[in-house]
Amino acid sequence: MSGHADSKRAIFLALGANFAIFIAKLVAAIFTGSGAMLAEAVHSLADCGNQGLLLLGMRQAKRPPSPDYPLGWGRALYFWSFLVAILLFSVGGMFSIYEGVHKLTHPEPLKWAWLAVGVLAFSIVTEGVSMHGCMQEVNKAREGRSIWQWFRETRASELLVIFGEDLAALIGLCLALLAVVLTMVTGNLLFDALGTIAIGVLLIVVAVAVAIEVKALLIGQGVEPKQRAAMVAFLEARPEIDIVYNVLTLQMGTDVMVAIKAKMAAAPTARAMIEAINIVEADFKAEFKDVRWSFFEPDYAD
Repeated sequence: MSGHADSKRAIFLALGANFAIFIAKLVAAIFTGSGAMLAEAVHSLADCGNQGLLLLGMRQAKRPPSPDYPLGWGRALYFWSFLVAILLFSVGGMFSIYEGVHKLTHPEPLKWAWLAVGVLAFSIVTEGVSMHGCMQEVNKAREGRSIWQWFRETRASELLVIFGEDLAALIGLCLALLAVVLTMVTGNLLFDALGTIAIGVLLIVVAVAVAIEVKALLIGQGVEPKQRAAMVAFLEARPEIDIVYNVLTLQMGTDVMVAIKAKMAAAPTARAMIEAINIVEADFKAEFKDVRWSFFEPDYAD
């Protein structure tokens, strides 16, 4: 995987921030009766559970290969990341929309509105710290690419999910604050209900975008395009190889499987050609340290 992002650091930052925010929001929601605030409290609690699932996935991904799982458990991380995206959709987004519709049909006046404003301001600052930590890791991984390009190309599903969660949380908090302030200023409870619905729609959009990217990893994506190009260039520069016909890669969590088909340079004996292949594979793994499995097929035609 490109870059050297520390996904676990970003997860723990988000977990600590979301738990503190959940407690603050829940207290405020009880006192104020704000639907937007309650939606945000549920969102933060769901995020805490999501980060726990990501940590579980990272732990499972480290299990060693076995006869039943010869390529290890690396892709287990994609399963848990996909599940987190679905939970973000179902628990966060759908509940927020339900709560917003309920507030439209059964409006309730806000109580202790200034408490809600204070909690939301605290939450924005706390979530901003978490987002800053996440962006530090994203910037390490994106290597000059735009955020959108990194989002589409990254194979670090856990960092992708944390980025989506933090972004949705930060924007959602701003929407909740706007909804509460507009309700306070105008006295119109419609703003609180619309703010709650907007938070739900935001969560669903982010969850779907994250799920689409993680689904591709579950199906079986190769390494990032930039890394594959570097692999091909490395092989083409080797004197032991005459022609590189194909390089197939498969991302397996933090590990990579590579299959190479190439025409070898002339060798005096079959043994000499095999030794040349072994040298290339050893140097290849030394250059690309996330390559755990490599399969080399010598041939004279593609």
